[in-house]
Amino acid sequence: MKGSELKPHIGLFGRRNYGKSSLVNFLTGQTVSIVSSEAGTTTDPVKKTMEISGIGPVVWIDTAGVDDDGYLGSMRVEKTLRVLPEVDLALILFTNNLFDIDEIRLVDACQSAGKPFLLVYTQSDKFKPEQHIIDFLTAKYGAERLFVVSIFDQRLRTPLCDRIKSLLPESSYVRKSTLAGIVAHGDNVVMVTPIDSSAPEGRMILPQVQVLRDILDLNAKAFVTQPDELQSLLSDIKNPPSLVVTDSQAFAKVSAIVPTEVPLTSFSILLARNKGLFKEYIAGTPKISKLHDGDRVLLLESCTHNVTCEDIGRVKLPALLRKFTGKQLTCDVIAGASPMPENLSDYSLVVQCGGCVVTHQQLVARLMPAVQAGIPVSNYGLALAYVNGIFDRATKIFNH
Repeated sequence: MKGSELKPHIGLFGRRNYGKSSLVNFLTGQTVSIVSSEAGTTTDPVKKTMEISGIGPVVWIDTAGVDDDGYLGSMRVEKTLRVLPEVDLALILFTNNLFDIDEIRLVDACQSAGKPFLLVYTQSDKFKPEQHIIDFLTAKYGAERLFVVSIFDQRLRTPLCDRIKSLLPESSYVRKSTLAGIVAHGDNVVMVTPIDSSAPEGRMILPQVQVLRDILDLNAKAFVTQPDELQSLLSDIKNPPSLVVTDSQAFAKVSAIVPTEVPLTSFSILLARNKGLFKEYIAGTPKISKLHDGDRVLLLESCTHNVTCEDIGRVKLPALLRKFTGKQLTCDVIAGASPMPENLSDYSLVVQCGGCVVTHQQLVARLMPAVQAGIPVSNYGLALAYVNGIFDRATKIFNH
């Protein structure tokens, strides 16, 4: 059920020729990254998935050296630094008894973001660590944040993985149920899943699959239907559903059918509550009513997909925002891992998709610059509920 992006992400950072690629190969037991004595061999982040006992699969990210130079080198460094906010744990490599400005900057960046890190002294077989360096770093950052390794000593692989496991936040690998505190054993839950040209061929989209799995895990009963069959399904069910979950784009039609006493929300809103900045979404969504002519709205899609005339983020939502506000709005879309605009202050609102294919940390890293700049943020599902006049109803179930 979980895509590769939903696994914990561990990034390796450091200068060129400090053994980042060798350490990835050492940890995974495979030749994942090209290893060379030539500086700058790794030019783009390289990802590899490996299982860690007690955690499950994790994604290792090998990055370019932070001391790369020249025009292309500066571009590589920029890509490396863009990875840092998105990882769940940073391994900061150093060697040859040198812990200087590059390493300090990486540590400072981790501490500023509240991100756990592990200082890994590499190539210890070649450069024996001096005791005063070990003592200094232990005193400053703690013994648990320092590990000395040689890739030629296989006995160190398990202890290093154990140390990584101890520093990796549990929230990065223990998935929280989208229905926690909402659905109980034996409840009836109705899922409304429209099938149109924007739906993937022959399968359900990931948010729908996640909610369905959570219903089953809670030993509740799931009923899945399309909007046109919803009225008939509700008549057939002996006991009223405890919850109806709909695709956000069908909010208006579904809300008109589902009795007001039955809780109603959307897949996107459940995902937003599960791993987004839900409090900020709730506060930011009503700002839609305060948009003015000429305002710019930034729409963030975590995935890349084929765009159709029924695309929710690129077609339907912009049209609904303009219709609801009666304003001439400019809507820009950024998909996948494309960089955010340099000047976020140009935007009056940021709307994030459900984020079903990214981790919580990746989603937060994407949104925090806007939050810190004081720009209201919302979510596709919450925004659609708001412009359909059912924002309060769609969020009421979460008020407790």
